[in-house]
Amino acid sequence: MGFIGHWLRQVGGTGMVLLIAAPLMAAQEVRVAAAYFPPYVFKAEQTQTVGLLDQLVVALNQSQTDFKFVMVPTAPKRRYGNFQQQRIDLAFFENPGWGWQAIEHVALDMQLEDAEVFVARTEPGRDQHYFDTLKDKRLALYHGYHYAFADFNAEPEYLRKTFNATLTYSHDGNLLMVLRQRADIALVTRAYIGDFLERNQQYAGQLLISERADQRYRHHVLLRPGAPIKPEQFMAIYGALRENGQLEQIFSRYQIVVMPGAANISKAAVATD
Repeated sequence: MGFIGHWLRQVGGTGMVLLIAAPLMAAQEVRVAAAYFPPYVFKAEQTQTVGLLDQLVVALNQSQTDFKFVMVPTAPKRRYGNFQQQRIDLAFFENPGWGWQAIEHVALDMQLEDAEVFVARTEPGRDQHYFDTLKDKRLALYHGYHYAFADFNAEPEYLRKTFNATLTYSHDGNLLMVLRQRADIALVTRAYIGDFLERNQQYAGQLLISERADQRYRHHVLLRPGAPIKPEQFMAIYGALRENGQLEQIFSRYQIVVMPGAANISKAAVATD
């Protein structure tokens, strides 16, 4: 809770004393990166869909009054510069290996697990063996993303030449390319494919989803050194959401696993140049 200060003023001649309460310190603003990463963050024009980051920020703000978490729109590639330029303080649903290695940060384990999966069009006789190799297959990938099969090399020219990839800025578009046979395989998160099929029930049964994952990852919060909130403070607020069941309520719908155990700072790591 914020601190409350009091000051007294005597009203002339009446002997009345007024007690006026005013906050000595307003809630500190913490700027959160909002880079397109559905279903975690949707584009601003997709107002009909509420992202998981929106829901988490609301829960963080409602649970305390010392800090006000504010989403700041950015782009997947631009978020690194915004972080270094102190335009954002926190980046949620990150992996320290996704291009952050040379940027100073504190990584806090959110203890949430998601996975990137391969998706193809359902065809007679096609089964999980279709995903055994990517050779001679046309891939639909998201521009700027880091994929394990490519050793996390996100350079567009490398992906185009090495994997016959088409790079876009739309996950929906990539899945539609597969459905319309303009691509053979798209990669999306396990959480996203569930969201897509929920919004597009006409495609139920038309997509083959790989059982194997390109990568499984534990989501992290990356904290900027010098941010208004300290790692211990954030983890205390976040841990309370775990304890009261709000994390499970927000993420379980999208098959994002809330890992067992209390959230803590013991998994924090610092990366420097």
